[in-house]
Amino acid sequence: MALFDRLKDQAKNLQQQAQGGRGTTTGGAGHGVSRGGSRGGSRAQLVGVLKTQLGSLKTELKSGAYRDASMAMCALVAAADGHVDAAEIQQMESLILGNEVLQNFPPEQLRTRFHKHVDQLTRNFPQGKAEALQEIAKAAKKPTEARAVIQTGIVIAGADGHFSQAEQSILREACAPLNLQPAEFQL
Repeated sequence: MALFDRLKDQAKNLQQQAQGGRGTTTGGAGHGVSRGGSRGGSRAQLVGVLKTQLGSLKTELKSGAYRDASMAMCALVAAADGHVDAAEIQQMESLILGNEVLQNFPPEQLRTRFHKHVDQLTRNFPQGKAEALQEIAKAAKKPTEARAVIQTGIVIAGADGHFSQAEQSILREACAPLNLQPAEFQL
């Protein structure tokens, strides 16, 4: 249960940051995420904690860089296994539009950017993946946004109750252009 205690502390730090407090987090502090080996109930609790953390930063996460990087991240999560079907796209779109933080942006902007990346990934996965990672890299300038992009990807990936190895792998890979260590998220 130490992981949940750490997540609670991190959520408090993030809330202090959002309120202009002194609580800064360092790379080593992490915004932890459980490995795929966690049980369903624990995973659901963890996704809930990450949603809360992101929600506490909602007023800070309004930049175009965060929006675009998050949509690229969501497309990568959707296509993590190398293909995306219509039902998966619809489910992902529903998760995106229902996400509290992403509601900072007009739904049509989110749909357009998400579908652009999904189309690129569907046509040519390696090239689409490279383009999505370039888009994600644009959020690296602001550490809070960079971490939020990974957290958004984790929340979206874990929303169905299944955090696959392919999803974990794509999230680990997305950490590099954001100058983040996968271990910070226990990926």
